[in-house]
Amino acid sequence: MNHTTAGTALALENPPPSELVQIRDLIYQVAGIFHPDNKLGLLFDRCSRRMKVLKCGSLAEYLDCLVARPTRQTELTALLNEITIGETCFFRNLAQLEAFRDVVLPRMLEARSRASSRRLRIWSAGCSTGEEPYTLRMLLLEESQRLLKNWSFEILATDLNERSLAHARAGIFGSHSTRRLAQPYRDRYFIPAGEKLQLKASVRTGLNFSRLNLFDDARMAYMKPVDAIFCCNVLIYFDLRSKRRVLEHFHKNLLPHGYLFLGQSESLYKVSNEFRLVHLPGTTAYIKADRPQAAGRQGL
Repeated sequence: MNHTTAGTALALENPPPSELVQIRDLIYQVAGIFHPDNKLGLLFDRCSRRMKVLKCGSLAEYLDCLVARPTRQTELTALLNEITIGETCFFRNLAQLEAFRDVVLPRMLEARSRASSRRLRIWSAGCSTGEEPYTLRMLLLEESQRLLKNWSFEILATDLNERSLAHARAGIFGSHSTRRLAQPYRDRYFIPAGEKLQLKASVRTGLNFSRLNLFDDARMAYMKPVDAIFCCNVLIYFDLRSKRRVLEHFHKNLLPHGYLFLGQSESLYKVSNEFRLVHLPGTTAYIKADRPQAAGRQGL
C-alpha cells in the first residue's frame, strides 16, 4: 500500500473540533488507520478537499455526509482515497527483492514440491499504484526458464484506495516511479506511451488487483492461502491494536513455509509473537514462529 498522510498540517484550535475527532474515530473503526492529535491537521486538510467537492459549509455538515446520508458509504470511500495516498516505485527495496529471489524463492519451491504442488501464490497487501506487484511479477518472469520452469504463479494485489488501483490496472507509469528500472527490464517489459512507459500484456497477466480493507475480518479470512506476503510501509499507519488484528490474519493466510516481508524501517518487535525474525542477505523477513519457542529464537 505504501500509504501516507503526508502533507502540510493545518493549525487547529485546542481542543480540536469534536466533529473532526468523530471523523478520526470513524476512520479508525472502519480501516484501522489512526490519526494522533498531532496529525489531525492533516486529516482536516483531507476532509476540506471533500467538503469543497460536496460544497459542505462546516465539519458538522460533512460528518453528516459520512454517517447519516444515503451516500455515506460512497463518501467514506472517497475520504479514504484522499487519506491513503501512495508513494512508491519499481524495485524500491532491491536487497529485499534479491533475498526473495535468491534465498526465499528456492525454499518455497522446495516446500511446495514436497506437497506435490507446482503453483506459487504471492500477496502484495497494500499494493498502492502497482509498482510492487509488477516488480514481483517481472522478477518471477525472469526465473520462468530457470527456477520456475514448469511452475505457475499468481500475484494477488490489494489496496484500500480505489484511485491507486485504477492507476495500477492501467499499467502506465512516469519517470518518478520508473527511476530505478534497469535498462534490460525497460526493454523487455515496457513499451513507450508518450513520455511514460506502459507495461506489456505479458506482465499484466497473472496479476489480480482488488480493493481490500485490511480491517475487514470477513474478507481477510476469505483470502486464499499464500506462500509470501509483502506488506511494506502499511502497518506504520496502524496503532498496536490494529497491527495485531491484521497480523493475526496474515498468520492464518500464510502457508506453513510462508514468509512475511515488511518495509525497511518496520519491525514486529513487541508487536507479535506469532512470527519469528529471519535474517537474510541485506534484509530481514518473518516466518511463522514455533509456538513453544516463539519468544526466544531469532535467525535461522
